[in-house]
Amino acid sequence: MAELISTKLDPDSHLLLDQPLLRLPHELLRKNLKSAQRHIEIANKGIATSIQTLTTHSSPADTLAALDATLLKAQSLKRKLKALHAEEAILHRQQKARIAHLQELHDIPTIADVKYDVWAQTRLDRLLVDYLLRQNYLASARQLAEAKGIVDLVDIPVFEECGRIEASLRGVHGECGDVREALGWCAENKQALKKIGSILELELRLQQFIELARTGEMDKLMEAIAHARKHFVGGQDTLYGLRAGGLLAHAPNTMVEPYKTMYAPTRYPYLAALFLRTHHTLFALPAHPLLHTALSAGLSALKTPTCHSAHNPHRGMFSHQHSSDKTTSTMSRQSVPPLLTDTPVCPICSTELNELARGVPYAHHTKSYMEDDPVVLPNGRVFGRERLRGLNVKLGVPEGRLRDPTDGLGGAEWAWGEARKVFIL
Repeated sequence: MAELISTKLDPDSHLLLDQPLLRLPHELLRKNLKSAQRHIEIANKGIATSIQTLTTHSSPADTLAALDATLLKAQSLKRKLKALHAEEAILHRQQKARIAHLQELHDIPTIADVKYDVWAQTRLDRLLVDYLLRQNYLASARQLAEAKGIVDLVDIPVFEECGRIEASLRGVHGECGDVREALGWCAENKQALKKIGSILELELRLQQFIELARTGEMDKLMEAIAHARKHFVGGQDTLYGLRAGGLLAHAPNTMVEPYKTMYAPTRYPYLAALFLRTHHTLFALPAHPLLHTALSAGLSALKTPTCHSAHNPHRGMFSHQHSSDKTTSTMSRQSVPPLLTDTPVCPICSTELNELARGVPYAHHTKSYMEDDPVVLPNGRVFGRERLRGLNVKLGVPEGRLRDPTDGLGGAEWAWGEARKVFIL
């Protein structure tokens, strides 16, 4: 009965990590609907204006021209709505596949079920694809998704667009970035960005002003002033208007802050990072890869204070990882005492995970498991009395003396009387 309780699957706790799986298609569908409404409103206004221009005194040629223009606008609207409908169908297909994927988890009774292993492997594949997409390994992410058959469970087009705009802001081969694609994206999502109070568009407009002011040419400066009057007026734009005015009074080689920083090339990476944050906030995407979140949770569940203790002999086994001298690393490995406790190496103490787990919190355990008749050694470690006695016999410790088995053959020895009995309240 205890085994069944311990292996019972709680779907809700598992799905905490998978909330973005359904949120993103929902946000994209809402964006799709807003785009369709906007296209219809614009087309309606255009058609109504064309019809209103006609009067009873209009010539047949003018009437036919107006009708042709109206038909062209209607056909253009039809093409746009058809493209949006096709995109909506894809999003609905993705939602259906994702709901089915999550429903599979509710149909699995226990973690020990083979079906859970299959489901967990699919989730791991999704997390790997998400990580690759966030690291701009787009081709590898697409190949992995197609090979595993999870294209509908990942958001490749969204990250492709995001990566393209980010790359344009950062620039290539040492060149300055380009804000035009980012501004186009802001125009598509103008209402949503305004709703979350984003400053991305203002920062991009300010960068345009900076590039105009950087030239120092009179015609460019006049264009910069017109640009500021158009985009930096009223509300929160006032601050950007003041910054723009200050830029006109300072040359690009100024040492005065904040204008020195604003003229610096490092502003483009700042804009790229700001775009990423805004993009992920707008589409309800986590700021960090889900793989990091899952890995941190797993590391925290296994981590104990001993894993990073200076007294942990396992840590010495991997000191060569941080040394550039191969001879020194070989000597450090050879000098480590053998592990005589017959206990497997803790995953957190391993080479791959020890440093990764250093910053995560310790596990929260609601139950403790102790050996029979526990005793605490002078160094603070706790062992069962009979197990400790048997390990010391294997180590060849003299009668009446004891040694911490984890310290190997070179550990300190104490009298048995120094081992104190442990009482648990």
